Amino acid sequence: MIRTLLSNDLPRSRSLSVVLVLILVGLAAAPFIFPGTRSLNVAAKVAVFILLVASYDLLLGYTGIVSFAHTMFFGIGGYGVAIAAAKLGPTWWNLALGVFLALLLSVALAFAIGLLSLRVRAIFFAMITLAVASFFQILASQLSNFTGGEDGLNFRLPELLRDRLVAYYAVFALSLAFFLVLLRIVNSPFGRVLLAVRENEFRAEALGYRTVIYRTVANCLAALLATVAGVLYAVWLRYTGPDTTLSFSIMIDLLLMVVIGGMGTMYGAAVGATLFVIPTAGSCGSACSSSCACTTSRAASWAGYADEVALPRLRRTGDPLHGVGCRASRDGDRVARPRAHRPRHGRARRALELTLSRDLP
Repeated sequence: MIRTLLSNDLPRSRSLSVVLVLILVGLAAAPFIFPGTRSLNVAAKVAVFILLVASYDLLLGYTGIVSFAHTMFFGIGGYGVAIAAAKLGPTWWNLALGVFLALLLSVALAFAIGLLSLRVRAIFFAMITLAVASFFQILASQLSNFTGGEDGLNFRLPELLRDRLVAYYAVFALSLAFFLVLLRIVNSPFGRVLLAVRENEFRAEALGYRTVIYRTVANCLAALLATVAGVLYAVWLRYTGPDTTLSFSIMIDLLLMVVIGGMGTMYGAAVGATLFVIPTAGSCGSACSSSCACTTSRAASWAGYADEVALPRLRRTGDPLHGVGCRASRDGDRVARPRAHRPRHGRARRALELTLSRDLP
């Protein structure tokens, strides 16, 4: 059964098998092995980025296509579900509509870019995708009434997904399922043709394969799976913004993860994403790959804090931070809470305020 699930593509060494089992068990049991919000955030990010890196490896490692627009599709997924939930309401139908429209837009853009640009040399295709991704990031920042601009969008989810444990296992299960889909794609006859195109495009053409068609289909498949990863990341954070999904630094991180894990192997995507995400998420300081990654994480954490803790306190006492980090002095007056308990970044404060104002009756 395991061989069937892995599409007869078992790890080629015992050490790699042990590492992959450790990653799988660690992610599956993360809420119990590593209790705490921060650990759960890291585990969810690892699961999402394994899928994102694997989808990019389908382009770079298996097809030999260097694209800088992968984060654009990642952002389309995040904005699709965020706009649908924030503007239309947190219902399952609205989320499904947002996901469907995001997938439709992604496949249309990927098809247009691939069909019109994959005939040129690799460096020119990379520059074209970089220009398109930069334009999309600027567009998302400028349409503030629609996308929230630089501040992004906070949104609520249906009742079932507000439980962090349920949301985590939904993200984990879907990431694993789509990773297995990718594993099946690369081990199919279609995947073998992609390898042939990567090794020698002229010989593949001489054998009768329309290489442009195969590369365009690979570009569309990678875009669809990157969009799914963006949806999962936005659902987990309950927030999306330009710095979270569209930043060029995320694109550089993807390249590094593919190189660390090894190009042309799906298992390498899992190893590379895990080795890269855990140290950067754990330090969350000068080692952060994105200057806004910590701010986004804090904003999402305070948004979750508002749903679970601050809102009931606000309704009961009028103070959403009542009792947090405060101690009583000898005369009974409250002493100011420590600095570490206050959201220090403007974006984190806005996330808290927006969530509270949206949830208040």
